[in-house]
Amino acid sequence: MSVTSENGAAFASPSIIGDASPGDYFALLKPRVMSLVMWTAFAGVLCAPTPVHPVVGFAALLAIAVGAGAAGALNMWWDADIDALMARTRLRPVPDGRITPGEARAFGLTLALLAVVALAVTTNFLAAGLLAFTIFFYVVIYTMWLKRLTPLNIVIGGAAGALPPVVGYAAASGAVGLDILSLFAVIFVWTPPHFWRWRWSRAATTRAPACRCCQTSKAQRAPGLRSSCIRSFWRRSA
Repeated sequence: MSVTSENGAAFASPSIIGDASPGDYFALLKPRVMSLVMWTAFAGVLCAPTPVHPVVGFAALLAIAVGAGAAGALNMWWDADIDALMARTRLRPVPDGRITPGEARAFGLTLALLAVVALAVTTNFLAAGLLAFTIFFYVVIYTMWLKRLTPLNIVIGGAAGALPPVVGYAAASGAVGLDILSLFAVIFVWTPPHFWRWRWSRAATTRAPACRCCQTSKAQRAPGLRSSCIRSFWRRSA
């Protein structure tokens, strides 16, 4: 069976379209990534200069986690054609046909809206705006644009993964300070060498010609760049 993703690419699916279980929708959220986002956002809450009520803090972290899950679902919707080509991802719900691209898109957009509104209601508009920007950056800038444009997409796209502590800090304090921006910088600098090391270790299962992040550039292979990234990380985290 052939399925056409929303970005116009066709991919094969051996399963019956729309035959989804609750576990398939949960998988769309990328739960492991979502848990990491929760922990880094929690670090941002702890860094805030003013303590936050436990109920408000829990509600904020839940909204941020749902926002991360929404971004993951939209990523799987757009990248279904790429995922179908890689051994590591071809059995994800969309390329395997258990969830249609349209269903994944609707699911992700609905969760994104709910997450942003919930964060605005429970905390403040600054935090909600930062969460909305994070989702937009990950889905549009990283997934739709950079990921198919350049092998160095993670150098810029990593900002999306570095923003959750800033969102948590803003949710707790209603502001953004230099202290939390320094944590953003540490995660931002750490992300590219971490991703490249993971990419090299799984090269056999992450090959997809359409995905630039699945290709190795000369810059990534250069020992000087790797050493520079590692040195920068240690200097910033010291």
